[in-house]
Amino acid sequence: MPKDTMTDGATRATIYRMDMPGHTCPYGLKSVDLLQREGFEVDDNLLTTREETDAFKEKHGVETTPQTWIGEERVGGYDDLQVHLGKKKPEAERSDTSYQPVIALFAVAAALAVAFTWFTFDTLLTWQTLAWFISVSMVLLGLQKLKDIEGFSTMFLNYDLLAKRWVRYGYVYPWVETGAGLLMTAMVWHWLSVPSALFIGTVGAVSVFKAVYVDKRELKCACVGGDSNVPLGFVSLTENLMMVAMAVWMGWRFLL
Repeated sequence: MPKDTMTDGATRATIYRMDMPGHTCPYGLKSVDLLQREGFEVDDNLLTTREETDAFKEKHGVETTPQTWIGEERVGGYDDLQVHLGKKKPEAERSDTSYQPVIALFAVAAALAVAFTWFTFDTLLTWQTLAWFISVSMVLLGLQKLKDIEGFSTMFLNYDLLAKRWVRYGYVYPWVETGAGLLMTAMVWHWLSVPSALFIGTVGAVSVFKAVYVDKRELKCACVGGDSNVPLGFVSLTENLMMVAMAVWMGWRFLL
């Protein structure tokens, strides 16, 4: 136990964290915040020099800071503290799969669609709201891919039928998706946005269906970028089918 004054283990915690002139440890700040939100009285100790930090690590036999004690027990760093307080599962029990990025993206797309509808029609929901939801989703999904287009194109090659024949398609796809989404949101240049979305959506849907439901392959989805932990399947298939549906609807409405 680092401090003799820490007598009430149920409500007091001691933390040692780096706070140097050129660097404040973000995980130390997060640890203090978490402890305070959980009702602990925090004995916050700052390590203000590299020498002080190294001496602390050597003394306690640890490799990283921050380090937190609750009562007599050394809990460890920020991840360990989250596990200790029940805010996070132990690493052995965690799944690599995460739908959080997809949920956040579609939630923002839905909110923007409602905002556009409210501004334009002075109401919350119309059929145009659904159209804007799809087009804004296309823009946001394309942006996720463009953040790391190299990583996306590599993952995309695992399952896309056209990219396997023409590798550069993996670099073109995010631009086409983003551009078509922007044009559909603005409701202009339908002659370009409709065939573009229809083409990449159809090829994508066929590719995903074959990889997942015919070949039974277990792959990661490139739909939200190259670092995605979302499994290939329903989400990517939905993305492509939404583009197809949007293209068919806009083609019927504006081009026929």
